[in-house]
Amino acid sequence: MLRRLYDWTLAKAAGPGAERWLITISFADSSFFPVPPDVMQIPMSIARPERAIRYAAVSTVASVAGALLGYLIGSLLYQAIGVPLLDFYGYQDKFVAFAASIKANGFLWMLAFAFLPIPYKVATIAAGSVGLSIPVLIAASILGRGGRFFLVALVLRRFGAKAQELIDRYFNALALTATALFVGGFVVVKYAF
Repeated sequence: MLRRLYDWTLAKAAGPGAERWLITISFADSSFFPVPPDVMQIPMSIARPERAIRYAAVSTVASVAGALLGYLIGSLLYQAIGVPLLDFYGYQDKFVAFAASIKANGFLWMLAFAFLPIPYKVATIAAGSVGLSIPVLIAASILGRGGRFFLVALVLRRFGAKAQELIDRYFNALALTATALFVGGFVVVKYAF
C-alpha cells in the first residue's frame, strides 16, 4: 500500500497542482496537521530536480506562515484549540514543562524542532502560550525549516536520479525508517519532560 501511495505521489508531484498541495501541507504541518511537507517535497524534487530549490523556498515560506498560526493558537486560542490539539497528540500532560523550556531557551528549542522531523506544531503552540518573541519564532523557523528543506532540495537536485533509484530499491526499509523517525519524534516530545 505504501508503494502505491509513493507512486501516486510521484505522479501527482509532476502535475500542475502539486505546488499548491506542497504549500498547503507545509503551512498546516507547522500548526495542526500531522503529515510533514517532506512527503510532497521529496517526490516533487525527484520528479523535477530543476525545481527543487523553488520547492524548498515555498515550503519554507508556507511553513513559517504556519508557525505563526500555531503561535496564534497558543497565544489567543489555547483553551479552545490548543488543548484539544495537544490532547489529540497526547502531549497535554507534558506541555507545561515543555512550554517552560520554550520560554527559557526559545530560539534553540524552536530551531531544533523546526529542523528535525518531529512535531513542530507542538513547539509553535507552546511558543504562543508563553509569549515567545515573534521575531525569535520567525528567525528560528526560517533557519530550521529552511535549513531542512534546502538541504533536502540540494541533495535531490544533485542526486535526483540516483536518489530515486535508491528509494525505488530500498523503498520498504526507507518507509519503515521514516515512519520510525516520525513516531520517535512524537515519543521524544511526549516523554522528554
